[in-house]
Amino acid sequence: MERNANLTGELKMKRTNELIVALAVMAVIIVITWGVFAVGENMPRGVTQYSQDVYQLHNIILGIVSVIGILVFTAMFTAIVLHRRSKGYQAARFSHSTKAEIIWTAIPVLILVVMAVPATRVLVDMENTGGAEMNIKITGYQWLWKYEYIEDDVSFFSALDRDSNRARQLGSGINPRDVENYLLEVDNRLIVPTNTRIRFLLTADDVIHSWWVPELGWKRDAIPGMINEAWTLIEEEGVFRGQCAELCGADHGFMPIVVEAVSPEAFRAWVSEQRQELADAAHDSARLWTREELMDRGHNVYQAQCASCHQGDGTGLEPAFPALVRDGVPTGDLETHMYTVLNGREGTAMAGFRDRLRPEDIAAALTYARNAWSDGAGEVVQPSRVDGSDRG
Repeated sequence: MERNANLTGELKMKRTNELIVALAVMAVIIVITWGVFAVGENMPRGVTQYSQDVYQLHNIILGIVSVIGILVFTAMFTAIVLHRRSKGYQAARFSHSTKAEIIWTAIPVLILVVMAVPATRVLVDMENTGGAEMNIKITGYQWLWKYEYIEDDVSFFSALDRDSNRARQLGSGINPRDVENYLLEVDNRLIVPTNTRIRFLLTADDVIHSWWVPELGWKRDAIPGMINEAWTLIEEEGVFRGQCAELCGADHGFMPIVVEAVSPEAFRAWVSEQRQELADAAHDSARLWTREELMDRGHNVYQAQCASCHQGDGTGLEPAFPALVRDGVPTGDLETHMYTVLNGREGTAMAGFRDRLRPEDIAAALTYARNAWSDGAGEVVQPSRVDGSDRG
């Protein structure tokens, strides 16, 4: 009797110890999981209703899998530590029955169904681009974006801002942390109205790009020869930044996206300004520019569009990007130089700019390249000459 009582007491003590270890393991896992949630948001909440739906779905799924992980790992570590063979335990037989197989097949299926219902709703909402109040076409180029407001007949290119690129251009002499919005600012922002359902039509002119602004809650590939659709409805004013999320070439990391949401009234005023600028640009293409005007504008255009490949001093990055000063481009035939800038060079990374830049920008860049360095030809190129040239 006394021996049986001792055995019973030892068994109870063993079970108690096992329970303590199991609870300790579970507590450790819970603390780690809580830390993941508590340290900070592990993804942006976003500024659209859709992005917030994605955020909530993420939290629901993360919560479910965290609970599953806690239970599974607690059971697993408890079995490993306390129920190993070296302690005299024998493998249980109940887990090798048809009933057990049915149970642990049915439960995961039910869990997947529970997760699939909200996930399907969010995915269906993502693909529903109907009911748009305005349409914007986005075209990816190496390495900039073109935005076209279909209803308003306004279009422009958006490239990396020169000041945002300053640390990279000047080398290690400037700490990127000291440059505001380093590599995340553009020369022309995408301006959109708030509380307006907008459909985006995305494509590319050369290689595959991917347009991604995290606060909007989605990203879409821009593929040559295809049109992908997406939509957004931004509920608050602000500036939201993103990047190309596809490895699209050597300067993949240097084609940022900046979306600025403004009130509908401010947006209409901006559209009017853009139309006026287009009218002024037509006048600029027709008038005669002074050499100083062309050089000033050409410096900005060259730094924004050309310096990343050919460098600020024209020395290039051999062998991919040739040195303009050593190849004799600034002193060569102007028509050949102009044709290359307008149409690109097949089989190389040199893209054509005839559809990317206005004639006055191309004329200014040509003038700058043919005057900025010691071996320049000293020619002045007028926008009217570019506008009337053979554009291929």
